[in-house]
Amino acid sequence: MANSSNNDIDEVKGMIESYGPAAAAKKLRAMLEEKKNTPLNIGITGESGSGKSTFVNAFIGKDNRDEGAAPTGCVETTMEVKPYPHPKFPNVKVWDLPGVGTTKFPAAQYLKHVGFERFDFFIIISADRFKENDVKLALEIQRMEKKFYFVRSKIDDNMRAAERSQRDFTAEKTLAEIRNNCIEGLKGQEIRSPQVFLVSSFDLKLYDFNLLNETLQRELPAHKGDVLLLAMANSNLPVIKKKKAVLQSEISNVAWLSALAGAVPVLSLAVDPKLLVDTANKYKVTFGLDSRSLQSLAHCAGVPLDDLRSVLKSRLALEELSPDLIIEMLKWSIPQKVGMELLRYVPIIGTIIAAKQSFDSTEKALNDFLDMLAQDAERVFKRALNR
Repeated sequence: MANSSNNDIDEVKGMIESYGPAAAAKKLRAMLEEKKNTPLNIGITGESGSGKSTFVNAFIGKDNRDEGAAPTGCVETTMEVKPYPHPKFPNVKVWDLPGVGTTKFPAAQYLKHVGFERFDFFIIISADRFKENDVKLALEIQRMEKKFYFVRSKIDDNMRAAERSQRDFTAEKTLAEIRNNCIEGLKGQEIRSPQVFLVSSFDLKLYDFNLLNETLQRELPAHKGDVLLLAMANSNLPVIKKKKAVLQSEISNVAWLSALAGAVPVLSLAVDPKLLVDTANKYKVTFGLDSRSLQSLAHCAGVPLDDLRSVLKSRLALEELSPDLIIEMLKWSIPQKVGMELLRYVPIIGTIIAAKQSFDSTEKALNDFLDMLAQDAERVFKRALNR
């Protein structure tokens, strides 16, 4: 039901005739809930002291000092398998796994120990060349036909050391040397097309973090890739545009759900205000326009929070979302609503016409909301980079 059309009306009519408005709405709600709760489990492993916990925190958008962050330190701090849910998308869990070199288990037993089957993919982290344990683990994951990616951490330290010690230092040359050194160390190990990403867990705009996210999203099944995309930080403008496209693909089902709920005579409105508030709030959080995300961005970018808020234009971004605000922003559809109030009491065909009119209004409103918040997200991103 991507577009409103005669086919859509026939489909909704069939659902109403078969199940009634309430049951049809329940069916649509279940579909949306299933998509919202799609799990994504990411295993972060590697040798002791490689920076796994810091990477976990960076991946879910937490500072090492935040409450609930994975503990970090100069010695091995991860002694058990522990999940860290994304603070805004709890269906996305990043698992901090014990260091490969700290366990008594060979690679195959290690994977059994950490619960191999639950993970969608693994990230193997090293602060230096990838070692024998890393290779053994990668080969075992490969044998079990799951994805894994090599991440070379602590690049910031390497770059500072190279700049201090090399007379002809250039960032491009040093990064190429580090990357080639890693890949050369993995050649001849029966690892098929090893992918190595250089990252800074303290500044995600640097090096390969964006490339890593893009690769993960592309190589995951489509529905899992969408889950990862929505949980990503707005690391560049294309990410914001991709998020918008994913959210836009859900609007039709949300609009029909609201319309069917509004078509039930016991309700007083021709739309479901709570559903629209929840949907607008999802847009706001996904684009990083909620208070917590703006504060975090201001801290990371070194930009005053008021500067970021100054570029926000939409009331949806500037104000607390509530049914009253949503209804006020829907005032343009009031003339249609009067007709819908009457039609809802006409059996079946009146309900269908009412639902279709409500769908048209709600679909347009949600597209408008999405456009406004996506534009705000782009303005905030540019301001954070002082563009």
